[in-house]
Amino acid sequence: MILFPAIDLKDGKCVRLKLGDMDTATVYNEDPAAQAMAFEDQGFSWLHVVDLNGAFQGKSVNSAAVGAILKATKNPVQLGGGIRSLAQIEDWLDRGLSRVILGTVAVREPDLVRQACRAFPGKIAVGIDARGGKVAVEGWAEASSLGVIELAKKFEDAGVAAIIYTDIDRDGVLSGINWESTIALAEAVPIPVIASGGLASLADIRRMTLPDARKLEGAISGRALYDGRIDPAEALAILDEARAGLVQ
Repeated sequence: MILFPAIDLKDGKCVRLKLGDMDTATVYNEDPAAQAMAFEDQGFSWLHVVDLNGAFQGKSVNSAAVGAILKATKNPVQLGGGIRSLAQIEDWLDRGLSRVILGTVAVREPDLVRQACRAFPGKIAVGIDARGGKVAVEGWAEASSLGVIELAKKFEDAGVAAIIYTDIDRDGVLSGINWESTIALAEAVPIPVIASGGLASLADIRRMTLPDARKLEGAISGRALYDGRIDPAEALAILDEARAGLVQ
């Protein structure tokens, strides 16, 4: 059970959106590398990064900021947003990324995901972003006809390291994670699932530790950390205690 702090990048700055709308961006830190260092100092063990401009434009846009983050933190980093080719994947992994998240390309070119998993085992995650139960692409700007579980099942035997599942209707509005849909996805496929979108309070952290949620790899937190609704030390202590209980 990993709590992944999120750094969403827009125009080189650390921001948070509401419901995936770029016009609602709130800037929380103009120095993403400093934010990455702060998360490491707080005790987090992973970092989730999204190139928001890249997701909308279909190419990496905030490369300089991501590069600075990679230099600033020792924590493993996973990155999504605008990564659409094997060459881009290889370049990012060579630069120090621990995991590349493929979203739009997983819908448009599922064979590329399979190729990437073969070429870079353990390094490829699939990002499934959904609105109303249907997968959205191109930075959430376009809806598809695919259901969440339908898409996930396409990659059951591909070697995908994780699925990051985001409920767009909850993202950035602090309404709580969609546990029902997230756990249903985790039960439907053997791929580890990471919950994203809406994590709002320590109640969500405690919910992660309940038996039915323990099959998840973890959850991503953004706005609740930046707004101070979640105390990092308390959240990590809850997860540590739950892990210790499982070991015993």
